Amino acid sequence: MNPVTLRAPGLVLRPWRMDDVAALVEAAGDADLRRWTRTSVGDAADGARYVEEQQQGWESATRLAFAVLEDERLVGHVVVKGVVPGAPVAEVGYWTAAHARGRGVAPRALEALTGWAFTTFGPDGLARLELLHQVDNLGSCRVAEKSGYGLDRTLPASPPAFPHDGHVHVKHAGPAA
Repeated sequence: MNPVTLRAPGLVLRPWRMDDVAALVEAAGDADLRRWTRTSVGDAADGARYVEEQQQGWESATRLAFAVLEDERLVGHVVVKGVVPGAPVAEVGYWTAAHARGRGVAPRALEALTGWAFTTFGPDGLARLELLHQVDNLGSCRVAEKSGYGLDRTLPASPPAFPHDGHVHVKHAGPAA
């Protein structure tokens, strides 16, 4: 899959690049980001591995991740994963850098990603996107709701990987996608 660049009001979503590593390391130092995500970036070497993984995801078309920028500054990340031709469901995820929270970055980026995913993969069968988060992550719940992802169900905890219950929010393809 060829990488693409997307736009949302005030944002640019583009594939990760090695020159994002320093900003990624800075963003990943945030305790809340570490609490809610599996992003484990402690130094430049970790950051380079993370960026390489995102680039490999594009090459294999298994994980289509975007760095989210505002005025050329890294403010977040969005991803669609598990897109398989003929499969009706894929998953989306996101995180927002601490300095950008509370300004609508995640909903704007997620809406752009959602529209692109349905437009790009809908003809191959994509009809539903799922967004998962821990039940106590109220910020992610708000982002999901603002982005039109309705609460579908609660998943029971599955330790050790998922020690807490989770919410599954869903958005279906259609005129409002």
